[in-house]
Formats: sequence, structure tokens, C-alpha cells
Amino acid sequence: MSLPNFLNFNIKSPLYCPKPSEAFNLHAAPSNLFLSSSKHFECPSSLFPPPNQSVAAIVFGDGSHSQLYPLTKRRSEAALPIAGNYRLVDAVVSNCINSNITKIYALTQFNSTSLNSHLSRAYSSARFGKDGGFVEVVAAYQSPEGKGWFQGTADAIRRCLWILEEYPFFELLVLPGYHLYKMDYQKLIEVHRNNNADITVAVSSNTSRHDDEDSGFGFFHVNSENKVTSFNEKPEIPAAETSVKINGIGNDSFPSMGIYVVSRDAMIKLLTEHFPLANDLRSEIIPGAISLEMKVYAYKFDGYWEDMRNIEAYYRSNMESTKKTNNAYNSFYDRYSPLYTLPRHLPPSLITDAVITDSAIGDGCILNRCRIKNTVVGMRTRVGEGAVIEDSVVLGSDNYESISTEEETIRTPLGIGEGSHIKKAIIDKNARIGKNVKILNRDNVQEGNNEAAGYIVSRGIVVILRSAVIPDGSIV
Repeated sequence: MSLPNFLNFNIKSPLYCPKPSEAFNLHAAPSNLFLSSSKHFECPSSLFPPPNQSVAAIVFGDGSHSQLYPLTKRRSEAALPIAGNYRLVDAVVSNCINSNITKIYALTQFNSTSLNSHLSRAYSSARFGKDGGFVEVVAAYQSPEGKGWFQGTADAIRRCLWILEEYPFFELLVLPGYHLYKMDYQKLIEVHRNNNADITVAVSSNTSRHDDEDSGFGFFHVNSENKVTSFNEKPEIPAAETSVKINGIGNDSFPSMGIYVVSRDAMIKLLTEHFPLANDLRSEIIPGAISLEMKVYAYKFDGYWEDMRNIEAYYRSNMESTKKTNNAYNSFYDRYSPLYTLPRHLPPSLITDAVITDSAIGDGCILNRCRIKNTVVGMRTRVGEGAVIEDSVVLGSDNYESISTEEETIRTPLGIGEGSHIKKAIIDKNARIGKNVKILNRDNVQEGNNEAAGYIVSRGIVVILRSAVIPDGSIV
């Protein structure tokens, strides 16, 4: 018997796992297949091909619940810089590579130019060796069947099913590309296969994470057998009181991470047969699968996870990258699960008589007789003499510029000017901060919008807009 098209891997037949309907038909399957006499046929995960041959990852570049404006005014969430040298999407793609998942499709739409460029240059096929891995950017497109933009995550996958058929796969791994965490997806996939699940959702069980706001992906009720019993957009009761009983089985509520493993056949049926008009996985497809009594299980993840839901979360994650703590993202210095990104071939940072404490300095910076404390300094940042930067995130510049002393009287140079003092701020890329500027928020303003002057305030954090010019002597 020839294998079904989507199972035609270049492997030996013992790895082929028959459908339940084939389990007892000796004429339908090779003689050396694993057979079970039980009524419930289960396919041991050891019989599946390795993830790089059987799993396709889909990474979404932006979310519908973002509160990261103005950082996302000209870029998608996944393209946001993090920890000086990286972008958020690097964490997700690196998780895939470190989990031996090398067939990765990035579905992008809003403000995607920067993200598309980064992915295409950073993850060329040459970097995946001989296993045929790739990161393929699939930008929103129009076709005779669909003339508009992607209407949501479900609509995007539905319209890209024809692309996914190019490579065979057992499961689709659906990932938001703008979260910061380290996860071995092989463990998630193993749980999915051992449960013979249609869908497995990742939920956060880490009680130390910041739960002052929900993640925007909803909450799953999970029984003691880790089977999902229901979905809610918001927690119905306070977290400390979420333990309830359903049919005598303990039931707890966990925040969804927006990460789903969906079996191939289940995904196709859900998108094309059961819910052909649904646009969103989170609010339509996954709850619909639960209502159809499909096998939906939860995978509890207790590690660090930051969903970057707002400016404060983004600021906090950058601040944590400057500290050695068990409660922070720890792949920046992990030998065995490294964080990959685009090699930029920049010179080492040039530091002249500067005092730097508990900070992360990106490549190619020029720091001249300044003082920097608890700060992330992005690539190509220039900091002038006598400047002080504290508790801040400086995203750096896209290029260097040379300005003569005469030109400085006409145009403010890129970077941080001499004698300026910055505290608890995010300075977006290519900003020009003049000399003796004070960005201190001394009045402790919590919310404010002054885009015309080049800045906003969110939760007490001053955000200087991309390419903004803050003149000499300004006070913010």
C-alpha cells in the first residue's frame, strides 16, 4: 500500500501511524505497523517522524489586542527590538529551531516591512543546514477567492492551506510572534500526541507572572485530566477562587498563551467544513471545537512568559534583561538554547571614560564620558559627554551619521546629546535628543499624549517617538 500523500516522508514504514479506522485492517497497512486491540486506538509519539519532518509552525507577526502604540506606529509587534540586539520574533523563531521545528511560515500583515526584511535576511535557508528547513514570509495577499486582507488568524490559515500542502505535516503549531518566553515545543507536541488530541492549547500556570491584566487570549477551564471544558474571554471570578468542580472533576481556569497545536485533519475540517466563515482562532475556532466535543487538551507551562500586552510590559521585559534573576527570560546567555538573530557585522561598542552599571549595551555604540545605569542601549546609539541615562530603554539607530560642529547648530544629531538626563523612558529608534534635555517626568504624569512634540506618557513611562527631535534644553 502506498502511503497517503501527506505521509510520504523519506523514512521507513515503522514510523507510519495508521488512522484509527485502519488499525485492524491488515490489508490497509504494512505488516510491521504497531497494532492495538483496544477500542481506543492511540498512536505512540515515538512512532511519529521527528518534528522537523512532521510539524509546520505558523508565526503571526501582529495581534489584535496590542496596546504598544506608538512603538507600533511604523512596525509590527513582532519587529520590536528587545535587549539591545534582538527583535521579539527572534525569541519565537529560536524556540522553533531549538525544538527541531524548521518548517516555519510567518504570516504578516500590518506594518510588516521591517519584520519581513528581518526574517528574510536573518533566517535564510542556508542557516538550517541540510534538513530543508526554512522561514518563509507569507504577506497578506489578494486572490480570485479572497480579495481582501486577512480578516483574522483563522482566515489567514484558511487562505494559506494551499501553501502548507507543499510540505507534509501531522500538526500545525500556531504561535504569536511577539511574546517573550523559552519553551521546548517538542514537549508540547509530545503531550498532544500522547493524548491523541485534536487540539492542544498552551496555558500559563506560572503564578509569579504579572496578572494585573489579562493577556487578550482568554481563559481556559481545565479539569484534573487536563482536558479543556470551556473558554471565556475574561476570568469570571478572581484568580484565587477559580477552582471549581464540574461533574465531580476538579476544574481550574488558566490564561491562554495563544499557542495551539492542531492536528492536520482537525484544522482542515474546522476551517473548511465546521466554521468556513470564522475569522479568528481564539474566539471562534477553538471555542467551536470545544462545543463540538472535539478532544481539546491543555499543556501547562510554568516558565517565564511575557505577552507584551502594553508599554509597561515591554518596558519591564527590557529592564529584566539587565538583571540575573530566575524570574526573567534567560535565553540571552543560554548555551544550549541560544537566541538567534540577524548578524549585522557591527564594530564593538566604543566606550570612553563612561560609568556603566547593570546595563545591556548593544553592538556598535559610541558612549563618551557618560553615566548609564539600569538601561538597555540599542545598536549604534551615540551618547554625548556628561549625559545621564537611568532605568531606560534606548532602541538605537538604523545608521551612523557624521555631523560637523557647524551643522550641529542647524540640526540635532542622532542619539543623546551632551548633558542630557533621561530617566524611566523608552527612546525609539533614530530619535534626536538635543543637549541638556531633561526627560524625567518630574510631575509623575501617568498618561499623556503629546505626539506633536514627539512623545507620549503611558503608565508613567515617557516614550519618545521614532525619529522625534527633542530640541536643546527641553524639559519633558
